[in-house]
Amino acid sequence: MHPETLNRVVADDQVAAAVDKLGIPFNSYGLDPYGVSKEHLVTFFSLLAPFYRRYFSVRVFGAEHIPRKGRVMVVGNHSGGLPVDGAMVLTSLLLDVNPPRLGQGMVEKFANRWPFVSHWFSRVGQFTGLPEHAERLLEEDRCLMVFPEGARGTGKLYKDRYKLVRFGTGFMRLALATNTPIVPFAFVGGEEALPTVLHLKKLARVLNVPYIPIAPYGLPVPLPVPCQIHYGEPMEFNGDGSETDEVIISYVEQVRDRIRHLIDRGRNWRRKALEEGSIRREDEESE
Repeated sequence: MHPETLNRVVADDQVAAAVDKLGIPFNSYGLDPYGVSKEHLVTFFSLLAPFYRRYFSVRVFGAEHIPRKGRVMVVGNHSGGLPVDGAMVLTSLLLDVNPPRLGQGMVEKFANRWPFVSHWFSRVGQFTGLPEHAERLLEEDRCLMVFPEGARGTGKLYKDRYKLVRFGTGFMRLALATNTPIVPFAFVGGEEALPTVLHLKKLARVLNVPYIPIAPYGLPVPLPVPCQIHYGEPMEFNGDGSETDEVIISYVEQVRDRIRHLIDRGRNWRRKALEEGSIRREDEESE
């Protein structure tokens, strides 16, 4: 989308009110110390709000588990071919958490090679996934969104839907070093919204991206499938980040198990809701 088009986006009233309540120290120019722009936040989330409310009809469970203030790391599963899950989780933190929180994610490095995208990511609080960026944000009591599966998670094929791949361990060392609680979450519905059946690997290499997903119906355009986000109770671990790999991996597996449990809970809820007709049925999987 062209920058001039973005500038013409009509502000969503709920979004504007939520951004006002963020408690972020914006200066007289509407910028915080990281260059996050209040105006850009309103525009960005005003664009996402219709997708959140209507296209994906997102329902949130367990929003009360997000701390009202202070540092926190929300950690969940990646799914669906494209990072729709990240955009919807960020929107849920703004619109369905009281008081609203600005979720700040660590963007894959390849995305920051795209000038316009890179600029907008930084203006809405999404920075390159470097440990020093994440640590500084947490030290200043921000809310950090983490997908430990990385691009491997969104790259899963439909046949492997909801199967968690290997988690990186960096998020756990960071949580320990900054004394940050972890709120696990499950994003359910992304696998059905964009059922990836193959990747265009040669074209991906040309474009210098990890993969290009292809759905059974062709282009990677997500379907209007209802999605749910299930937040779990905060998890805290003892340590300072210098623990042995064995200890760190055991902690990571505890988080992974909790997310797997939330996924199972979410899929069971989804199956029951479909049977009862309380959410619409698109091209769903048969379970």
